[in-house]
Amino acid sequence: MVTPVGTLALLHTSPVHVPVFDALRDRHHPGLVLRHLVDEDLLVRAREAGPGAVAGAVAAVLAGAVADGADAVLCTCSTLGGVAEGAAAEGTAASSGVPVLRVDRPMAARAARARHVLVVAALRSTLEPTLALLAEESGPHAPSVATLVVEGAWERFEAGDREGYLDAVAEAVDRAPVTEGGVVVLAQASMADAAGRASTLMPVLSSPRLGLAAAAKAARTGAVGRG
Repeated sequence: MVTPVGTLALLHTSPVHVPVFDALRDRHHPGLVLRHLVDEDLLVRAREAGPGAVAGAVAAVLAGAVADGADAVLCTCSTLGGVAEGAAAEGTAASSGVPVLRVDRPMAARAARARHVLVVAALRSTLEPTLALLAEESGPHAPSVATLVVEGAWERFEAGDREGYLDAVAEAVDRAPVTEGGVVVLAQASMADAAGRASTLMPVLSSPRLGLAAAAKAARTGAVGRG
């Protein structure tokens, strides 16, 4: 008997994430069905008015994914991750027994074990939800946390200059002081490939691989339960 691997819906705020997660699926989770839901306007509105302003729209996307048969949902936008989790907790998807995960939580859990954390972002709107997530995962023994916004990087991303974007992030990471027992957190999923370009002595953590692994496990569990 073939064990079901499940169907995972992914909420993206940029189409650039689609091939990234497809490649990770092919490499680490063959057979997992991915349904990509891309809504760039959600991030635009969240940056203008705050993540709470799009809570209803995010809830509608989650409800639609559940109705379409998703065994789990993964939000790949760090700015909206907390909104997605909150919508699920209020019943949008959780009432159907479908877990909703944010892509950066497993990364934050790993970073929380370090003594020092440098959070690197290209968008200031990403900092607050990322810091809140780190605080949730840290418990009573929280690491010291510093933040770094890579000025001008997001403009390159929006212009379609992915190579320039990743180089800018990697260069900013390499300019940061190295701290003993420290780790670097790349707060946005779009930054993941900058980890391989940085030469810092500190570990550089990114969210896509860890987040997809957690979501794939949730989808597999859901598929088995339905089967």
